[in-house]
Amino acid sequence: MRAALWLIGLFAAAVALALFAGDNDGTVTVFWPPYRVDLSVNLVLLLLALLFALLYGALRTVAAVLELPRQARRWRTQQRERATNGLLMDARVQFTAGRFLRARKAAEAVLARVHASDPDKQGAPGVLGLRTLAHLTAAESAHALQDEATRTRHLDAALAVASSHGAAAELREAVLLRAAHWALNGQDPAAALARLGELPTGAQRRTAALRLKLKAARQAGHMADAMETARLLAKHRAFSPQAAASLLRGLAAEQIAGAYDGEQLRPIWAAGWPPCGTTCWPSPRSSPTPSACAWPRCWSRP
Repeated sequence: MRAALWLIGLFAAAVALALFAGDNDGTVTVFWPPYRVDLSVNLVLLLLALLFALLYGALRTVAAVLELPRQARRWRTQQRERATNGLLMDARVQFTAGRFLRARKAAEAVLARVHASDPDKQGAPGVLGLRTLAHLTAAESAHALQDEATRTRHLDAALAVASSHGAAAELREAVLLRAAHWALNGQDPAAALARLGELPTGAQRRTAALRLKLKAARQAGHMADAMETARLLAKHRAFSPQAAASLLRGLAAEQIAGAYDGEQLRPIWAAGWPPCGTTCWPSPRSSPTPSACAWPRCWSRP
């Protein structure tokens, strides 16, 4: 449609020009003593159009020549960015392939290239994301190599970059989740729960964060928190109904195993989960007191 409109406009301009130039008998006289030049109006208009086109082309040429140094700098910057992104991709591929030492070296090379780039662009959102991912990749590789000092150094650097002004909020959340995961691998549930507590309220209720919180609570022996987290995961359909029921029954059984009196058993009973199996606790809330199979387990403790 646009091409058809342009074609119609071109034909209309050609017809108007033909009508104007065909019946135009005017002349333009130029006096340059001792000379006199008589030109037709059509020729003068044509010469003016040619002069305008010549000046426009000359100005565009001068502007393009003056723009060459800036374009060269931009091209070099783009080449450096492509090389840096390629190194980061190589680091991720090496990490996925299990070559953790190569992955760490590639990630550190990315950081070296970023630090050697323009200082004015260090605070750009894209550069902050690149630095965070490079630090995180280096920390993951160091964690796989059991190099705790290097992992902590890169983790702290990633957290500092992700917390800086201009960085996306998801970067900091990703770093905190990875830190919590590493703390769980190191059998440090208190540190994992502390990292998860630094997450925003909305991020704490995501499935990934709740899974980590469940593992940390079970490692720390906080069965009540583990039970509540498991219910949230079941509500979010993180498990199948059968797996959720089995998990909750297991957590309730662990709570009963650690109970010493009836008061500690009542919250478990109020939750309505049969910790001793259907043969001993056939239906939740079927009686006002805990099942008989739970009391011997409680009172048999010294």
